[in-house]
Amino acid sequence: MTRKKDSTLTEVPMRASHVREIRKLVTWIEPSVWTVPMLTALVIGVKGGKWYSLMDKVYKMANLRSAFKKVKANKGSAGVDHQTIEMFEKHLEKNIKKLHRDLKKGRYKPQRILRQNIPKAGKRKETLPLGIPTVRDRVVQTALRNVLEPIFEMEFAAYSYGFRPNRGCKGALRRVSKLLETGYTWVVDVDLKSYFDTIPHEKLIQHIKEKIVDTKVLALLETFLKQEILEEMHSWTPERGTPQGAVVSPLLSNIYLNPLDHLMAALGYEMVRYADDLVILCKSKAACQQAMMELTKWTSQAGLTLHPEKTKIVDSKVEGFDFLGYHFKNKKRWPSKKSMKRLRSKISPKTKRTNGTSMKTIIKEVNKTTIGWYEYFKHSNRITFVSVDGWIRMRLRSILRKRSKRKGRGRGKDHQRWPNSYFGALGLFSLTAARDLACQSARR
Repeated sequence: MTRKKDSTLTEVPMRASHVREIRKLVTWIEPSVWTVPMLTALVIGVKGGKWYSLMDKVYKMANLRSAFKKVKANKGSAGVDHQTIEMFEKHLEKNIKKLHRDLKKGRYKPQRILRQNIPKAGKRKETLPLGIPTVRDRVVQTALRNVLEPIFEMEFAAYSYGFRPNRGCKGALRRVSKLLETGYTWVVDVDLKSYFDTIPHEKLIQHIKEKIVDTKVLALLETFLKQEILEEMHSWTPERGTPQGAVVSPLLSNIYLNPLDHLMAALGYEMVRYADDLVILCKSKAACQQAMMELTKWTSQAGLTLHPEKTKIVDSKVEGFDFLGYHFKNKKRWPSKKSMKRLRSKISPKTKRTNGTSMKTIIKEVNKTTIGWYEYFKHSNRITFVSVDGWIRMRLRSILRKRSKRKGRGRGKDHQRWPNSYFGALGLFSLTAARDLACQSARR
């Protein structure tokens, strides 16, 4: 897009719907990039649907400064250069100016991504690969995302919820619940095998080229896709997939699955997607089988793989299915077995019988976990909270038993020695009480 075109865009008559769209965007877009003329072009549309001359928006000083603020807010560790966020900020203007010059002159090259394996929550022997780009690379990727995200947001499907502004898990879960309640009880439970690691680079770039023509921006994106990965003194360049831990990875992953979102909608299927977690809900098994055929065909052409064991058709009234931490069955939902195991793995270390801190301190630490957990799972069946509350109090009574020279875990008359009110007086958060209070408020 040239400056000459920018100057005339505000003269184009806008419908009320266009104004509403602009107002929605203003709540989250980067203002140093998306000026009124740019926003107008975004909503009304640019010639040919393609965007030119975007690189100058990426390396704009104000955009880079804003990008650093977001990187700082997200925290994170140092990368291969050992430079922390605090170290980068100490010489912020100098570092921002250098990034500006290097990007402008085409000299910028991303550094290797430091890859570490961290234990999976609730699974002692399994690990999860975590990629840590350098702070400088995270700043540039955030600046790049500030420019690209609004362009692709205009094209994303309504029922895609993952890693998008003003959207999240709760919206996806509400959509699934609504569909189940209205008769969409047959489900294609989809698992894309190693999705983020298997996205074909060439096909991804082709999708991006449908909207972005600026060759410098495309070249910058490709350098991030081919970023070297360093793991335990060994390094390699990935041939597929989005960069581990990169700021732009979620956006790129949504871009690649966007055609699938629109295909399923066009075919009349109700698909709900959060990043690579997705389910297709139908009113019959036959419809699910047809949806599975279309999905298999599309993923094969896209160079992706459906997990042969985890991708299956289920009757939600009988066996149920897991989605975003919940288990759905017979139009109800509660935390999945994995979610429950994950919660216990967080609470257990805080409530060891050998914990030597005061009960009030222990409870304070437990509350840090349970309050956040309740906020996400508060729409579960009440029995879930009764069970969790009981288990936590048993752990706490076990500590008190040991301190009073009794063996074993909390049992017998312990609930009389240390009744529920005892823990309540010390400030223990009760999930059951919170759930009951929420239900009472809803009925008023």
